[in-house]
Amino acid sequence: MLSIFKKKNNNSLTAFSTGKVIPIDQVNDEVFSSKMLGDGIAIYPENNDVVAPCDAEVTMIMEETRHAMGLKLANGIELLFHIGIDTVSMNGEGFSIHVKSGYKVNKGDKLISFDKDLIKEKGLDDVVIMAVTNSDEYKSIKYKVDIQAVLNDTVIATF
Repeated sequence: MLSIFKKKNNNSLTAFSTGKVIPIDQVNDEVFSSKMLGDGIAIYPENNDVVAPCDAEVTMIMEETRHAMGLKLANGIELLFHIGIDTVSMNGEGFSIHVKSGYKVNKGDKLISFDKDLIKEKGLDDVVIMAVTNSDEYKSIKYKVDIQAVLNDTVIATF
């Protein structure tokens, strides 16, 4: 089904945004910081885009609020991207989706654009979270945190 991915060695994730990378347990949201939705990392963004950290399939999009999206890698790893804390309250204002559910994306493809200044104007946290929702099945993932990541360049996780 995802045969296009067999051409590339997909054993790492690159930065989905430019900025400071922190462990997910430091995110100011108990659902994410408690790893209820899975282990992962977050980036305090310096840019306004989230890109695919590797080749994957888009599995879920929050269509109305446009603040979250799911990807599935060929090896089965499932990623959830969530832009900001409590940004669901913005009802999609300041967010643009560039893909559709079912799309196969390549590393670096733009997924979501967002207005980080508007998020901050609303008094909300603009941190971009990446949770591995099935991290219990993928214990070998190693996250690189406390680094300054460059969009589509810096390796932020290996497996």
